[in-house]
Amino acid sequence: MATKAVRAKKLKVAIRGPGKTAIKLTVNGETHELLIEPRRTLLNALRKDLGLTGTKKACDEGTCGTCTVLLEGKPIYACMALAIECDGKSVETIESLSKDGQLHPIQRAFIAEDALQCGFCTPGQIMSVKALLDENPNPTLDDVKRVLSGNLCRCGAYPKLFQAALRAADLVRTGR
Repeated sequence: MATKAVRAKKLKVAIRGPGKTAIKLTVNGETHELLIEPRRTLLNALRKDLGLTGTKKACDEGTCGTCTVLLEGKPIYACMALAIECDGKSVETIESLSKDGQLHPIQRAFIAEDALQCGFCTPGQIMSVKALLDENPNPTLDDVKRVLSGNLCRCGAYPKLFQAALRAADLVRTGR
């Protein structure tokens, strides 16, 4: 039976771990070099190593969407991705949206539509809407419902979330 190292050599795959290993993440446009254990999730790397606490930790098992971030422009649950798997990739978190003290149109739409109650799920909801609008600037209500189906809201603010996403689409399209 071949050892792990022999199998990795045959596959030309570098073995990383079990100790801490160096990775590079580009988070919100800024490159960070981190020394992490291979078992560390992207969520914990963002929150604990980089101090970006806007991405929330809730279920920690990939069922609620609260920790949604964009990896290479695609929405993922940060609690389900190992940081080491994201080495060399681009991550966008809720902290990236406001610029020069101005809220992003999606954030403004969520406020205008009162699309939050406790607000805990809001960052994940907003990042899912951002991914949708980056891909489809003119979504239908069904598109919005589909993209937000992976984000749970314990408060049940879904009708307002849907309206906020549609308003955000209008604001983004019109550049307001």
